[in-house]
Amino acid sequence: MTKYDRIFKSQDVSEESLSPEEAVAAIAVITAIVDSSLEDLDTESLAGILWEFQIFDEYSEEEMQETVDRMAAIAKHEGLGALFNTANMSIIDEIILDAFAAGVVMLLDDETLTIPTQKQPYIQHLQQALELEDIEAEEMIRELIAAIEAGDKQEEYVEEYETIILDEFGQQVYQSPLGNFIVPIPVNPEQGGKIQSQEGMVGFSDDVGTLLRIDYYPIPSESLITIESQGEEKYLHSVLIEKYLPQAIFAHIEGAEIKYTEYLKDSLKGYYYVLVDMPKGSTISKQETNGNAVRLNAYRGLLCFINHDFLYIFSSQRTFFDGDIPGNILEEADDIKQNILEFIETIEFS
Repeated sequence: MTKYDRIFKSQDVSEESLSPEEAVAAIAVITAIVDSSLEDLDTESLAGILWEFQIFDEYSEEEMQETVDRMAAIAKHEGLGALFNTANMSIIDEIILDAFAAGVVMLLDDETLTIPTQKQPYIQHLQQALELEDIEAEEMIRELIAAIEAGDKQEEYVEEYETIILDEFGQQVYQSPLGNFIVPIPVNPEQGGKIQSQEGMVGFSDDVGTLLRIDYYPIPSESLITIESQGEEKYLHSVLIEKYLPQAIFAHIEGAEIKYTEYLKDSLKGYYYVLVDMPKGSTISKQETNGNAVRLNAYRGLLCFINHDFLYIFSSQRTFFDGDIPGNILEEADDIKQNILEFIETIEFS
């Protein structure tokens, strides 16, 4: 027997059900306390680490913290074996590597960015339990370390480049860490307005259903050549529909589907626009009678375009509160598109 049999050979299963994202958080919680105790767990720090994972892009800071706290509570009352078995059953194929990465990141030494020798048996057990091949696990560890190193460099830069500043009228505006745009903050703290920011993304949301998000990426020189050869419309279609949506939405929201697409062209640039139906995919949740929070249905509009060698994806959502009924899909798509375009008009690009 090994000291990890209580986790990986347990037959216990939690009475709670977990979403795939919660399962990833569960792996992180288990790993963080496997060789210590629950009392030593810094849930706030752990939530902050997980919030950097792409699969949690749609989570607010409060939702991320609530998720970690819930996983810790299950571990306390039902045991690590029950939590792991339930998590392992809840993880879908698309995020198995994320689950493994969530375990690895909990064990990396902060200074050397290596897994300490005494922790390696646990990682090997986790890899086997998740049925990952050695080459997959090793590649994920390399990519994770490279991402952390790159993030450390970016963080050093961001610390020197203040993102929330005052404009000439004394109003707060958000300034991209890369210096490529400035935007007036479109949410109000009195309505629960929040700013979620990480490398290449900033999102503004509140408690009344507002979501305005900007994803932005410097375009590599080789991609500029690709755009020149295949055309802007084909390139934007490829980025938005074949890459961004599968990773950012479809992998995390069951039943999400594209309802409308459109390519717009003006005298300056082209825009690729899509409307996505997201069942239980809103950033707004409602409390059910059993105490569980369930996300509301929503439509998400996404507008993709190129500006000054940056690729931008602007998003806005329409949440369907109790009693709300979706209208004609063309009208819904146009309303959200206009909301995005009006938001873009407030931005100063550089």
